[in-house]
Amino acid sequence: MNISDSIEVFINKLLNDASGEVMINRNDLAKYLGCVPSQINYVISKRFTVERGYIVESKRGISGYIRIARISIPDDALMMHVINSVGDSIDFASAKAILKNLVELDLITRNEAELILTALSFVSSEYGEALRAEIFKAMLARLV
Repeated sequence: MNISDSIEVFINKLLNDASGEVMINRNDLAKYLGCVPSQINYVISKRFTVERGYIVESKRGISGYIRIARISIPDDALMMHVINSVGDSIDFASAKAILKNLVELDLITRNEAELILTALSFVSSEYGEALRAEIFKAMLARLV
């Protein structure tokens, strides 16, 4: 298991033990896990996002902290948030990352994600990222 996975597992254990909300000191956590504080920031910014069902608040400074809370959003509302966050254009890698998160959250099946990726893979650079975004949003909306 790499350090990012270890950090995520540890924070999730803290969240489970604390009924879904935890305040941590980034430097203390980094010392405990044997990593640098920037690795803590990276994991939190990439793996504890609103799309994954978390709210993160941080305060810098000597008495700084990071507060992570699990949020409970109905699946339809979360899916609509994801659709709205796509915007007017999206590259293939970003669409793939969003679909991976949706599968991990059990909002869509792996087969649905693969079907959407297949459709998006046919959008050539001639039509650009705007067409890909429209197709992506329409397919996600149909799943809601």
